[in-house]
Amino acid sequence: MEKFSAKVFICSLFAALVLLSSPARSQEVEDENEFNYDENSDRGPSHWGDIKPEWRTCKTGKMQSPIDLNYREVQVAKLGPLNLNYNPSNYDTLKNKGHEIQVNIISIFDLELHLVHQTPITNRIAVIGILYKIGTGSDPVLLSLKEPLEALNGSSAGKNVSVGVFDPRVVGIGNDTKLYYRYMGSLTTPPCTEGVTWTVLKQIRSVKEEQIVSLQNAVNDGPGGNARPIQPTNDRIVQFNKYPPYFSSN
Repeated sequence: MEKFSAKVFICSLFAALVLLSSPARSQEVEDENEFNYDENSDRGPSHWGDIKPEWRTCKTGKMQSPIDLNYREVQVAKLGPLNLNYNPSNYDTLKNKGHEIQVNIISIFDLELHLVHQTPITNRIAVIGILYKIGTGSDPVLLSLKEPLEALNGSSAGKNVSVGVFDPRVVGIGNDTKLYYRYMGSLTTPPCTEGVTWTVLKQIRSVKEEQIVSLQNAVNDGPGGNARPIQPTNDRIVQFNKYPPYFSSN
C-alpha cells in the first residue's frame, strides 16, 4: 500500500502557516492575491470557481470542504487508531503566502492545525485537522517556530524565512489518534481539488493567545477572517471513530 508522506503544516480557519517541501506543490495556488475571503468581493469564496477555469471545482464540486461535523449525524465506525510515522525533514523555509498566515476570529475554535500529506506516486492527499482553543498551554509547533514567525512580522507576501530541520513529531498527536472524524472532501483554497481524505481529531488542544497573535502579526492582513464558508455535505457520510476501549458493551 502506498504511504502518505508529510508535506506541510497549515493552520487554517483562524491562522495559517506553510512549511515548504517538494510534495503537493502542484496542488497549491502560488499567488494568493488572486482570491480572498471577502464575500462582498468579486474574488471572494462564492466567486472562486469563476476566476479561473481550473478553479471551477470550487463552484461545481459536490465534495467540498469544510463541512459541519455534527456529531448527531455521523456514522460511528471502527476505523482503528491512526498509524503515524514521521521523521525530521529539512523544510528550509517558512513562507508568507498572504492569506495563509492570518487569524479568523469568528469561529468557536481559535486555531486549527492542518497536517497535509501526499502519496509520492498517485498524489493522493490526506489532511489531519487539530482544533485549538485559547488556554494556558503552549502549542509546541508554534513554540518551535517562534523566531521564524517573528522574522515574518509585518512582511509582505512572498517573503521566505529559513527554518532548517523541522521534526513533525513535535506535534505530539500520538495520544489523540483514537477519537476522530473522517470524511471525503477537498482542499479549502483554490483549486479546491476533491478526493481529499479528511481526518479531524476530536480532542481539543490548548494554545496561548500570544501564539495566535504571533501568527496575526506575521502578516498585516487586516481584520477579516480566512475561513472558507461551510460547504454543503451533499449526503456525504461522516464517520466517527471510537476505537476500543471507547466502545460500550451495550
